[in-house]
Amino acid sequence: MSFELNVVSNTPLTPLSNLDEVAILFLNQIGYFPKGYDPKTEATDIRDSVPYKLMVDHFLLRMDRAWIVEDLAVSLGTTKATVYRHINKLKGFDILEEMNVDQPDGSTRKGYRIRYGNLSKAWNFTEAHVQVAMENYRKTVDHLQELSSKKGERYARKR
Repeated sequence: MSFELNVVSNTPLTPLSNLDEVAILFLNQIGYFPKGYDPKTEATDIRDSVPYKLMVDHFLLRMDRAWIVEDLAVSLGTTKATVYRHINKLKGFDILEEMNVDQPDGSTRKGYRIRYGNLSKAWNFTEAHVQVAMENYRKTVDHLQELSSKKGERYARKR
């Protein structure tokens, strides 16, 4: 699975006290909502959209619960494919975990929830991925610098 996160210069949203406002701004900053996101359903604004309701109403407000995709699709009034698309985006931030969910018939199904049932703890995984990505960029930049310096020296000698 790939890890993908938008990292933008930002000011902490701590002065804001409205959950919806903080969630929308934060989810936009990290790239959960596509740029210029326009819900394709009858949603009147982003708060009524499937990705917002999935993240806030289900995963954030019920972090103790693992959600089965079929149940999410029914609750959100959408298809399983749409739910999976948004779950995969959240998995790309590495904040979701898969869990077995016991069913009334005795079977188990795969469910999803915020890792550890705690967004702050889950975010530690995201930060670790960012750190590794930045270290790898640094190695590439240093290597690119070395290669360009060598080629520049050879180029200067030829002239």
